[in-house]
Amino acid sequence: MLGRTANGLFWMFRYLERAENTARLLDAGLRMALTRDLETAEAEWRSVIATLGQKAQFEAVHDTYDGVSVWNFVLRDKSNPANVREMFAAMRNNARTARTNISSEVWEAVNENWMKLDKLLARPVSQGQVGEVVSLLRRTGTQVHGALDGSVLRNEGYHFARAGTFIERAESTARILDMKYYLLLPTLSHVGSSLDSGQWDQVLRSVAGASAYNWLNAGQIDARGIVEFLVLDDRFPRSLAFCRSAQRLTLAALARMHGTEGRSNELMREADIDITDLTVEQVFENGLHQFLIDYIARNAAIAEAIGEDYRFLA
Repeated sequence: MLGRTANGLFWMFRYLERAENTARLLDAGLRMALTRDLETAEAEWRSVIATLGQKAQFEAVHDTYDGVSVWNFVLRDKSNPANVREMFAAMRNNARTARTNISSEVWEAVNENWMKLDKLLARPVSQGQVGEVVSLLRRTGTQVHGALDGSVLRNEGYHFARAGTFIERAESTARILDMKYYLLLPTLSHVGSSLDSGQWDQVLRSVAGASAYNWLNAGQIDARGIVEFLVLDDRFPRSLAFCRSAQRLTLAALARMHGTEGRSNELMREADIDITDLTVEQVFENGLHQFLIDYIARNAAIAEAIGEDYRFLA
């Protein structure tokens, strides 16, 4: 497979995952903002922007963190080059680059949903419309992943798509969890309060984990339990442990198909040491923030190594 095609598949699914994760984060922020007073609602929208890493860009064009400004900035504003509309356009362009290596079902799911989204985001999004946009983004992720799993050969193209998915998913989960623990709580006095519990619930909703966590824990919102669930529970498909396991299997499959291992496989083995047999007590003892920062850095290094190993720019 040409490096350019592999790159197209890898980034097509990174952008898809990024757009879906952004939609879930907006949805969770909207739920929280609608149930809080004005000051707390603004803090929730500020946390959404901070989690996305867009604080400087947002504050360059907006003075306040009201919901309409935030979701339009994230979804469609030209002042934000990383808006969701641009993500979807990039996903579609990468799908076109890899068109001969994806099924017609995958292409149709991408193209049809792009046309719907482009129409919805052609003008500013009102509060009454934001739910429709978020639902479309989440539905697109489900449809494209379903089409991939149900209609594509398990060849190298499939594994490049999977690699992109789990690289992006792991980074998103780690950033959301780190933002909650490191920045969201105004003071330590809020720990254990209704605000604290609400924000942990927001974290779970942001990673589509509320139902699974509540089923496993009888609805008990507990910081330790949530961290263990999102970091170490390899049954949940958005946990860091699950993503790393999926990355390992995907890179091993690519190595077998190419007859050789690369730097990405070596980094993957080294990264496994961080999480294999780790306990939640060790995570807190050594520092959750530092663990997550290290995880994100290793994840980025693996992504870069994949591109180098398979000559994405060739």
